[in-house]
Amino acid sequence: MHAFPHIVSDVMTRTVAAVGREAAFKDIVRTMQDRKVSAVPVVDGGNRVVGVVSEADLLPKEEFRDSDPDRYTQLRRLSDLAKAGSVTAGELMTSPALTVRADATLAQAAREMARARVKRLPVVDDGGRLDGIVSRADLLKVFLRDDEEIAEEVRREIVSYLFTTPLSEVRVEVRDGVVTLGGRVRDTSLVPVAARLVRAVEGVVDVEFALDGHDEYDDYDGRDRPAI
Repeated sequence: MHAFPHIVSDVMTRTVAAVGREAAFKDIVRTMQDRKVSAVPVVDGGNRVVGVVSEADLLPKEEFRDSDPDRYTQLRRLSDLAKAGSVTAGELMTSPALTVRADATLAQAAREMARARVKRLPVVDDGGRLDGIVSRADLLKVFLRDDEEIAEEVRREIVSYLFTTPLSEVRVEVRDGVVTLGGRVRDTSLVPVAARLVRAVEGVVDVEFALDGHDEYDDYDGRDRPAI
């Protein structure tokens, strides 16, 4: 197969709002407001990412502004209380920053975001220098692929390789990202393989089967192999 997955550099934003360690609290807030983002990378003099300041890092300043936390809260929220008293990016930032490389696949970036429960990742080069930023919304752009483009990739990269016997005639239809493979398949043991491969194509929402003479494969999603 010759298709390659999209990588972070295909979808990332290259013009990034960043701040230095000495950036003041209000300047950070202003930068976020101006750029309509919820977090900014913090960089050193060499443009290397050393941390990230997010809205969550800034909110304790307001939360504890007019309160006198009790002993229990002080012990339980020690980090937040420290941030409430912080005034620069270097004091506020979460460090080390979770970053991603430009050549990482979108799936790898998505896993990192999900694992860390963050909305965006700074993109860095080999030296840790800021290259761009990738957000959850950027990763979802693959689902905007045209249905016919998806269908052509499935035909070219999957169907033409798996179903090569003369008695196999497989049709590919895509509607709103849902791929349906229909027609005649001689070797039904390849159906689970096809399901997994089709689901891996970027932009595919789901996969269904409408194979002649094999009703048990209708709406098959590749998770469990039904008995024939």
